[in-house]
Amino acid sequence: MRNTIGSGLLLAIVLGGCPPPKDDTKRLTWAEAQEAVKEAALASQAENLTSVTVEISTSFTIGQAVENAAAEVRAFIESQLPCAEVGLDGATLTVQYGAKAGSCTYRGHTFSGTHSITIASAGGGQLEVQHTWTGLSNGRVTLDGTAAVTWDLQAKTRRVVHTADWKRVADGYAVTGSGDRTQSLLEGGLAEGIQVDGARSWETPKGNWDLAIDGVQMRWVDPVPQAGSYTLATPRGRNLSMSFERLDEDTITVTVSGGSNSFDFNVTKIGAVSSGG
Repeated sequence: MRNTIGSGLLLAIVLGGCPPPKDDTKRLTWAEAQEAVKEAALASQAENLTSVTVEISTSFTIGQAVENAAAEVRAFIESQLPCAEVGLDGATLTVQYGAKAGSCTYRGHTFSGTHSITIASAGGGQLEVQHTWTGLSNGRVTLDGTAAVTWDLQAKTRRVVHTADWKRVADGYAVTGSGDRTQSLLEGGLAEGIQVDGARSWETPKGNWDLAIDGVQMRWVDPVPQAGSYTLATPRGRNLSMSFERLDEDTITVTVSGGSNSFDFNVTKIGAVSSGG
């Protein structure tokens, strides 16, 4: 009996001193990380598409009547995109990309679809432009939605609040989302791209994704940022961090971290995602 009790006490001490087994279900998997990169890349492509069309509609003189500002925007679009049929009704322009012969490419995007632009205010104190996109596409993403864009002239930033449905052309994958972001120019100016801070969210068949955007630098032609960070909340309840680093002119490396795991992925200009090692 004495030996049995002693053995039992020893077993209890050994078991009690062991650390609990790791719960592998909480570890970020490669497949989850890859899915997150693809979702973030699609959201970034949609943002880039809308941002470049917002940018093309900002060429007007501050402080004049909205009708005159709209006429200036019309002239600028026609000079940059001879393919576009641009109608003007008061302070509202309707742009039909591809209606005419000629180039439809601007800042690395080749457009199709329709874009409505309303100059709501062009005064010195408040600049506001309303946008509506119908079937807007660059061949990689197609988008339908609206946005309100306002400018802070002192801070040299603009705020974009949008709701939209967008679809990846390659496979028809479609989502619905919204966002509220502040944009400013990169050091290289308008020709290079923009810096973005704010948030986006979108709904997919798997659930809701929420994206916090912190100082990301986006060139017009890239599907993901070249610097800065994302914090992505997935439908599975994970909070993932993403950082970005340019690998070469065509490729950006995205590092996805969650818990003790991290994975690298390479994303090309066309949005293709592959393992980075």
